[in-house]
Amino acid sequence: MKITDTSDLWWKTAVVYCLDVETFLDSNGDGIGDLQGLAQRIDYLSQLGVTCLWLMPFYPSPDRDDGYDVSDFYGVDPRLGTHGDFVEVIRTARDRGMRVIVDLVINHTSDRHPWFLAAKRSVDSPYRDYYVWRDDAPPKGQKNAVFPGQANGIWGKDEKSGQWYQHSFYEHQPDLNIANPRVRDEIAKVIGFWLQLGISGFRVDAVPFLLEIPEGAGIPEPHELLRDIRRFLQRRSSEAILLGEVNLPYDEQAQYFGGDDGDELTMQFDFVGMQSLYLSFARKDPAPLIEALRARPVLGAEVQWANFLRNHDELTLDKLSDSERQEVFEAFAPDERQRVFGRGITRRLPPMLDGDPRRIRMAYSLLFTLPGTPVLFYGEEIGMGENIEIPGREAVRTPMQWSHDRNGGFSDAAPSRLVARPPSDGYAPEHVNVAAQLDDRGSLLHFIRALTTSYRISPELGWGTFEVIDQQADSLLVHSLSADVGKIIALHNFAEVPVTTSFRLADEPEGTTLVDLLESSRLTLDPKGGVELEVPAYGYRWLRVSRPGDGRVT
Repeated sequence: MKITDTSDLWWKTAVVYCLDVETFLDSNGDGIGDLQGLAQRIDYLSQLGVTCLWLMPFYPSPDRDDGYDVSDFYGVDPRLGTHGDFVEVIRTARDRGMRVIVDLVINHTSDRHPWFLAAKRSVDSPYRDYYVWRDDAPPKGQKNAVFPGQANGIWGKDEKSGQWYQHSFYEHQPDLNIANPRVRDEIAKVIGFWLQLGISGFRVDAVPFLLEIPEGAGIPEPHELLRDIRRFLQRRSSEAILLGEVNLPYDEQAQYFGGDDGDELTMQFDFVGMQSLYLSFARKDPAPLIEALRARPVLGAEVQWANFLRNHDELTLDKLSDSERQEVFEAFAPDERQRVFGRGITRRLPPMLDGDPRRIRMAYSLLFTLPGTPVLFYGEEIGMGENIEIPGREAVRTPMQWSHDRNGGFSDAAPSRLVARPPSDGYAPEHVNVAAQLDDRGSLLHFIRALTTSYRISPELGWGTFEVIDQQADSLLVHSLSADVGKIIALHNFAEVPVTTSFRLADEPEGTTLVDLLESSRLTLDPKGGVELEVPAYGYRWLRVSRPGDGRVT
């Protein structure tokens, strides 16, 4: 792939870091993280190699769904700070070369949002059509697909009017009617407001639900609404992005990029690839991941995949078959308490891999070399675990562990006042924390720093064309990423035993070498372009193809 003007395509080679302000750092001792605390840790994130900070919802909210039940799209939760504190975070991040994106939750509101309160007061309210209503009772036995077992159906009754409002999520989160032009105008105002404060885009929550248009709305093409949002965004800020949560099969997911024009979402999370990766981990065989990567739709230069090992929700396995899902459950969530919704796992990566540092490091090396942009969830860089005593997906949303001090250095408050409890097992703050790993050059934190450094000097990884390289070791994934600036070959061993492999690079000139970016060693290709090498158990190699006279510093 040819790399041209990259000034507005910064996200192609970004390192994205997701965090929840309320669980990151408490600056005033009330037990809740805040924006001032986050501002104090921007230098830490910069040194980690983060170039894009993704903030989970910090808006005013009853907080019945971890802030995704928004009651004011323009506000800042007073527990977390003020607009001034938010702007200070943006400014400090920009000073360190870091952009900020924020969650855009526009498929629903809280039932305490002023729009919904006004809508309930009268069927004649101008806000009534901001939401989706029906006169007749919904069909009996209707299931809630998002929160099975935790939410009843998708229709809630307004006792005053006798009508029913739609809620694709929890009953306290009524769906917005995006078919209403006034709602779309409101969405544009929200986008414009936060862009004006200096952010560089949005992570768009649950995009397919956003485009579920009510019957009879007179909108033949729902995706045109998403294109309208993208056009408005680009008019206001040419660098701004839409990073979409679209958990659909690849053929359906491709539609949300906007086809050949790439005029809808800028990036999308690769849920199919992530789930196939965990099946590969369970089987110690890269074949499922290879199959998924080969099935990915080919994308143009204006859009991108976002890769992740863990996000803030359950680790969903809904795209696997029943038998495949059971394989992953048995390997990584043998306790029923570690599962949720019949489809997901409520654990972080290190406990799932039994704390094996070889497997953990191989997993993150793979994350950074998959075609696309890597996304980290806070605490991954130090190997945080979950608190199994907290039910559901909240188990992975525990406070950041900064030191071995009380509350992991997150807060000076009494433990009973903390927004969430840290784990008390082998992943407790006294065992896993930033301060200890900063002092240990062999720690996971320093390893992740090394990965981000190598990634940021290797634009092939964000821009390159992907190809699986054939070789004879079944447990090994060998792939290349090629762009006009060069070519990188990555090797990852999914097995617990070392493997020796050989492969050939066609059409490489005599004298071509392979430079190991992580170990500062060099391999020379034989006259036919071949090379043989050993990869340790759960090992990994990053090899840059260095051709004679290419002038690139390696």
